[in-house]
Amino acid sequence: MGTKPEPSGGAAPRTLAEALRARTDEELAALLRARPDLLNPVPTDVTQLATRAGTRASVVRALERLDRFALQSAEALAVAPDPAPYETLLALMAGDEGDPAVEAALPGALGVLRAQALVWGGDDRLRLVRTARELLAPSPTRPSPTGLGPTVAEATAGMSPGRLQEILAAAGLPPTHDPVSAVTALTALFTDRRRMALLLDTAPPQALAVLDRLVWGPPYGEVTSSPAPPVQWLRDRGLLLPASPRTVVLPREAALHLRAGRAHRVPEPVPPSVTQAAERRPQVVDSAAAGQAFTALTTVEDLLKDWHEGGPPVLRAGGLSVRDLKRTASALDTTEQLAAFWVELAYTAGLLASDGEADERYAPTPAYDEWLELPPAQRWAELAVAWLSATRAPGLVGSQDSKGRTLSALGPDLDRSAAPAVRLRVLELMASLPAGAVPDPETLLDRLRWERPLRGERGDSVSGGQDLRARIATWTLAEAELLGVTGRGALASHTRALLGLPDPDGAGDGTAGTAVPRPGPVAYRAAADGAGDSGERRARALALLAPLLPEPLNHVLLQADLTAVAPGPLERPLAETLAVLADVESKGGATVYRFTPASVRRALDAGRAAADLHTFLARHSRTPVPQPLTYLIDDVARRHGHLRVGAASAYVRCDDDTLLGEILADKRSQGLRLRRLAPTVLAAQADPAALLDGLRAMGYAPAAESAEGDVVITRAHARRTPPRTAPAPVPDGPPVPDATLLGAAVKAIRAGDLAATVERKPVAEAAAPVHNGEMPRTTPAETLATVQAAAMTGSAVWIGYVNADGAASQRVIAPVRVEGGFVTAYDHTADEVRTYPLHRITGVAELADDV
Repeated sequence: MGTKPEPSGGAAPRTLAEALRARTDEELAALLRARPDLLNPVPTDVTQLATRAGTRASVVRALERLDRFALQSAEALAVAPDPAPYETLLALMAGDEGDPAVEAALPGALGVLRAQALVWGGDDRLRLVRTARELLAPSPTRPSPTGLGPTVAEATAGMSPGRLQEILAAAGLPPTHDPVSAVTALTALFTDRRRMALLLDTAPPQALAVLDRLVWGPPYGEVTSSPAPPVQWLRDRGLLLPASPRTVVLPREAALHLRAGRAHRVPEPVPPSVTQAAERRPQVVDSAAAGQAFTALTTVEDLLKDWHEGGPPVLRAGGLSVRDLKRTASALDTTEQLAAFWVELAYTAGLLASDGEADERYAPTPAYDEWLELPPAQRWAELAVAWLSATRAPGLVGSQDSKGRTLSALGPDLDRSAAPAVRLRVLELMASLPAGAVPDPETLLDRLRWERPLRGERGDSVSGGQDLRARIATWTLAEAELLGVTGRGALASHTRALLGLPDPDGAGDGTAGTAVPRPGPVAYRAAADGAGDSGERRARALALLAPLLPEPLNHVLLQADLTAVAPGPLERPLAETLAVLADVESKGGATVYRFTPASVRRALDAGRAAADLHTFLARHSRTPVPQPLTYLIDDVARRHGHLRVGAASAYVRCDDDTLLGEILADKRSQGLRLRRLAPTVLAAQADPAALLDGLRAMGYAPAAESAEGDVVITRAHARRTPPRTAPAPVPDGPPVPDATLLGAAVKAIRAGDLAATVERKPVAEAAAPVHNGEMPRTTPAETLATVQAAAMTGSAVWIGYVNADGAASQRVIAPVRVEGGFVTAYDHTADEVRTYPLHRITGVAELADDV
C-alpha cells in the first residue's frame, strides 16, 4: 500500500496554502471535521485557513488527538531533513533491518498527518508543518521525544576550524579547506554504516559503554575539565560534541547508527489488544447489571428522600461540606467516595440543585417528581444518559487542586472536559470483546494511552501529574458497575443497545478501534429526548432491561416482634405510607421495618386514624396482623391527642386534671416551666414545638392544635427548588461540525479564495493600481459605472467592501440591480443574494474571466 502524492496542478506545492488549495472539497471538509477549531470563525480563504492551521494552539490540539504511531511518524519527520522523501521516513521508522508491520502501517499514519494538514507535499518532498517541527524537534532545553540530539552541523556551529580539522584527523579523515566541507565529511562518516562500524571497532570498551548510556536519550552528559580517557577518545573523534563548557552531546547521525537507523526504540504500528481477564455467561451479566441498576434507583431515591425537606447548606465557595458528605454517606450506608458519586449523579441528571435562597441549601428539583413517575427502566436510562455525557468527575472529590484547596462534592472545580469521551471509549473497547467478557484493566489502559499518548502525558494538576485519562477510565469501570451499565465487570446487553455499540457476534479483538462510531454528548442528550436513531436505541435498551428489573410488590409480611418484612421492592404508595408508619431497620434483599410508639404517633400526626392504620395493615399483609401490633396502635391512638398543645406563648390543656397534676409533679418538666392556669390548662414558657418535643420525651402523646382548637395534622414538607436545568457539560474544544456547516464553510472558503486570487482587469488608467491582496480603489463614479455595466451584461466583478463595523473584506459579486444608492447582487463569497450600499464599496475591478 502506498501513499498518493498530493495533486498540485503539475507542480509540487511550495506552501501549505498551495497544498490545501489543490485539495478537493471533500478533503477540505475532512480537514475541518478533524480540526473543528479551524472553523471559528470561518476562514475567508485558503491562505487564512493555512495560516490558522499552523498556529501553535491549533497544532498542539491536533497533535494531542494523534495515536501513538501517527505521533511517532511526526516525531521522525521532525528529526529528518526538511523536506524528506518517503524512503527516509520509512528508514527512520523501520530501521536498517526493516519491519513489515511498520511498512504496512506507515502509509495510513502518513495519510492521517496529511489529512490533518500537519504534513504536506508529495512522497518525494514530505514537509512537517513548521510549528509542529518546532514542537517535536530536539533542542538543548527540550529533548526530542525520540531521544535524539542535534545534528553534527547544529552541534558544531561556532566551533573553530582548527578544532574541526583535529576531529577529522583523529577520525582518520583527510583534511579539508573550510569548516563547511569538514562538517560534511564528518557527517558522511557517521552516516556510512561500514566506515562507522570500523571506527567503533577501534573504540575502547568503556567508550562503547558511555555511548550505550546516551544512545536512547537523553543524549546529553556532563564532563569534567579533565575527562576520563574513554570520554576523551569519543570527544577527539567527534562522537561526543560540546554543547556547553561542561556538557557534551551525542550527535544525531552517530546515535542513528548505534540504533540501526531507528528513530524510536520501540515503534508501535499496531494498537495493543484489549484482552479479557474473565468470562461470564451473558445472562448472568445482564441479571447482575439489572439488579445493580435497581439498586442505583433506590439509592438515588433514598438520597433525595433524605433531602426531601431541604438538604444541607451550600458552602460559600460552592459545594457540599465534608461534614455533610459524611452525614449523607451514613444515611446511605456507604462510603464518602460513593456518596459523592450518587450526589453528583443526581445533580448531573437535574434531580438535585441549590434553591437559590438567601440561606442557600440543596433540595430536589421539580424534575425529580416527574422522574419518580417514570417506569423503572426509563428512570435508569435517564441516569445512564446523564452519566455518559457528564463532564464532572466525582472521583476527584477529596483531592486537592493546584492551590492546595480540597475539592468538594457539587463544587465548581470538578469538570473535566475529557470525561465523556473517555467513558464512551472505555465502553466501546469493552464492546469489542465477546459478550460476557471482562476486560483486563491494564490492557485497556494501555490501549487508551496508545490512542491519545500526548493527552496522557500532559497529566493534571489535581492528579499530581498522573495520567488523568487513565484515572477517568478506572473510575468509569467502577461507576459503570455501580450504575448497572456493566454486570460483574462485563458490558450488559441493554448498555450495548443504548449506545448503539456493535453486536457481540460481530465483535473483534479490541484492535479495530476506528470501526465503532463515537456519538458525543449531544447524541446522548438526543437519546434522553428520544430523538431519531437515539430514540430507537433507547427503546431497545428499555425493552431489554425492563423484564430483568424486579416487579414492585403490594404486600409485606407482618411479624409478632413488631416488624414488617418487605421481600422485594414495594409499590410507591405502599412504600410511602409504610415509611411514615414504621422505621427502616435494615436494607438488603428484603427490607425490615420496625413499628414503634414514635412511628405510630408520626402516622397519627399525619392525619391517619387508628382504624385507617388497622385497615391498611390488614389489606397489605400476607400474614395475619399480630396482636402486639394491634395493641400498640390502639394504645398510642388512645393517648394521642389527649393532651393538646397550642400557642399562648404555649399551653397544655386536658380534660383530665389528674394527668396535668402528674405532669407538673414530674421533675423532667421543670425545664418547660409549667404552671396551672385552670384545672384543665397548663401554661409554659416555651414555644409550642419545644413543648411538644418535651412532653413526647416524657412518654406522652400530645397533639398540636390550631387557634380554633382543631388538631393540626403534620405532614413532611416537600421542599423543591425552582425549575432548574441540568448542568451543561463543559465542551472539550469546539464541537464537531455537521455536514451542512462543513459544506457551507467549504463554499465560503473557495469563494473567498477566488476573490483573493482571481486575475483582475484595471478599470481605468486613472485608477490606483491594484496589488495582490490589496483592496481595490476607484472613484464613486467609476464604481457606479462598472457595477451598472456588470448588471447589464450579467458578469461578475471584484469589490472591496467595508461594513458598518469598519471590517474590510474582498468579495466576488454578480450585480443584478443598481438603484437608490444600493447594488443588489449574488455574492459568490457568501453564496447568497445580498444588497450593498454603494458608498461602502471602496473600489471595483472586472475579472479577467467570468465566474
